[in-house]
Amino acid sequence: MVSLFGYGKTTKALAKVIKKVTFYDDKCNKPFRDEDGFWVKPSNEFNPKYSKVEIPSPGIPPSNPLITRSRNLISEYDYFQNTKPLKIWISGTNGKTTTTQMMQHLLASKGSLSGGNIGTSLGSLDKEAKIWILETSSFTMHYTNIASPNIYVLLPLSPDHISWHGSMKEYVNAKLKPLCFMKEGEVAIIPEAYKDTPTDAHLITYKDEASLASYFGIDPSRVKFQGAFLADALLAMAVDKILFDEINYEKINTFELEAHRQEELRDAKERLWVNDTKATNLDATIAALKRYKESHIHLILGGDDKGVDLDELFKFMQNLSLEIYTIGSNKEKLSDLAQKYNMKFNTCKNLADAIKEIDKRLKKDETALLSPAASSLDEFSSYMQRGDEFKDAVCKLKFSTQKI
Repeated sequence: MVSLFGYGKTTKALAKVIKKVTFYDDKCNKPFRDEDGFWVKPSNEFNPKYSKVEIPSPGIPPSNPLITRSRNLISEYDYFQNTKPLKIWISGTNGKTTTTQMMQHLLASKGSLSGGNIGTSLGSLDKEAKIWILETSSFTMHYTNIASPNIYVLLPLSPDHISWHGSMKEYVNAKLKPLCFMKEGEVAIIPEAYKDTPTDAHLITYKDEASLASYFGIDPSRVKFQGAFLADALLAMAVDKILFDEINYEKINTFELEAHRQEELRDAKERLWVNDTKATNLDATIAALKRYKESHIHLILGGDDKGVDLDELFKFMQNLSLEIYTIGSNKEKLSDLAQKYNMKFNTCKNLADAIKEIDKRLKKDETALLSPAASSLDEFSSYMQRGDEFKDAVCKLKFSTQKI
């Protein structure tokens, strides 16, 4: 019998492939059979003596009793290691979703499917497809001990999920783990900072967008994306170059960015508001600040920062013209940091209050930026809900509320 830990999207898809499974879930209080006939049981009923293999939902932390009591733990990636598709894994702190989507946009006509951490779970992907493009989290790689990609694309790393991994070192180790299993003939594209990581794969390292473009012979001036999105596009194009020896400027420039990443909108006064709610860590927020650094910025920060040290962010902001509006469960921490670095700040009740305060001050040549450097789950159901509420509030602003 295979034991599946957690009763969610990933494990439900696995169950339909494996068939003989039992779910164990921390939220289950009483055993029941679901609509597909599978047993779902409380976590405390798991007995490792009667389990042949255990596969966890990626987000379950290593300290969970289900994990610590397991004897045959593998990841869903391990389970599907021997399936037919060529496998491309994409990871990093920021940009992995956009890079995955851009790569799928370029390679869909070549028979690729995308999934993993976004979209379709591996259990639901076509096992006969030519290519799997998988957004891959550090959680998944922590539990993966057999599987490896044919091509690994790693974006830059900055502090994230520290409370889950225990330290920045362990977070980085998880991201570099696939290199240990990769074989000769496979390719890894990684930041130059990790060039000494042992691997049998062909290693391509990059320092920045310019070095990446130069290595693959891509003219960045012909790519419409800016800032962090340019790096995402270049990495997607790099894989197209590796696999099919193509550089398709026309195709990449037809890609449309999803909502909630540096999404610009104008209020009734034609003032600029930017919804960057998907910036859930400091590196993503720094990327957004770099894009708008030429204007005075009214920055909304805060949420669940997952225990990350935010001094690096404040050191960066010292060189910018900005005012901070703190929200969320870490707003007092952020306000203390603003005082420490002698920066102007406003401690707000919530997102709506921050928008109200910015509305009183925002001038037409300035930028209002929601780029929280934190998760949304302390006050919202998702980063998307946070972004949608931001956009709705901005759309409702009236001329009469402006005080300049």
